[in-house]
Amino acid sequence: MPKKQGKKNIYSGKSPKSFKFKHIIYKKEDYKATITINRVKVLNCLDLTTIHELTAAFKDASWDDNIAVIILTGAGKQAFSTGADLNEQQEYFLGNPNDYYKWMYEFIQLHEVMRNVGKPTIARLNGIVVGGGNELNMSCDLAIASDHIYIRQVGAARGSVAAAGATQFLPIMVGDRRAREILFLCEEIPAAKALEWGLVNQVVPYEKLDEAVDLLAKKLYNKLPECLRYTKQQLNFWRDLSWHTTIGHARDWLSLHNLSGEVKEGISAFNQKRGVNYKKVRKTK
Repeated sequence: MPKKQGKKNIYSGKSPKSFKFKHIIYKKEDYKATITINRVKVLNCLDLTTIHELTAAFKDASWDDNIAVIILTGAGKQAFSTGADLNEQQEYFLGNPNDYYKWMYEFIQLHEVMRNVGKPTIARLNGIVVGGGNELNMSCDLAIASDHIYIRQVGAARGSVAAAGATQFLPIMVGDRRAREILFLCEEIPAAKALEWGLVNQVVPYEKLDEAVDLLAKKLYNKLPECLRYTKQQLNFWRDLSWHTTIGHARDWLSLHNLSGEVKEGISAFNQKRGVNYKKVRKTK
């Protein structure tokens, strides 16, 4: 009897080059898709173009049945990602809650895609992991860090609230007291402590980072894909619960908070390369 032909996929993933991305590097090799934030000069921070490109790449990797594992990393050795592009924030969104509200949706959508991509994701932490960069790290399933990096949340020190993943996921990952310490104090967490606290799965010398990531990807490839997908769905329960009960009003509050003097001072201080004048902010309350 003739072999029964299956239905043709309506979409099965594209050639990475066809996207012509500007701020990320997208590669497919064997069963791995690697997405690299490529903004080295600004510590791989996230402007709107980068967020759109990351979302498109994750969606494409999800559709491509040849891809079993998705790896997210940053270009260079200095930074994985330092979160939102504060130059862009100051130019377009500071004091503009209507457009910030739209920007926030794009960042939310990226996290939704990452968490629901249906395939295991690995954060390859090649450099410092700060703010929204750590929220990207936490939206990946697993993480391997180079031993020279640190992780840091900076919202309370810079005029924001880390409500796009950190406030929701950190208590689940490291416990309530440690989450409060990370989010209140905004201090650097060296790689060794990040491993001890459960922020990463493994720490290796930078020269061994690719080898360790490839080995982990191979281990994931040698598992049953449908079982992995549903295991991931089940494990997402507490994250989904905390995320979906908070992210909507967080989006609204952060948009309105963009009118606050705290945000203006925090972003201006960063872009002017000076310390935040916390005393002055408190006096204006």
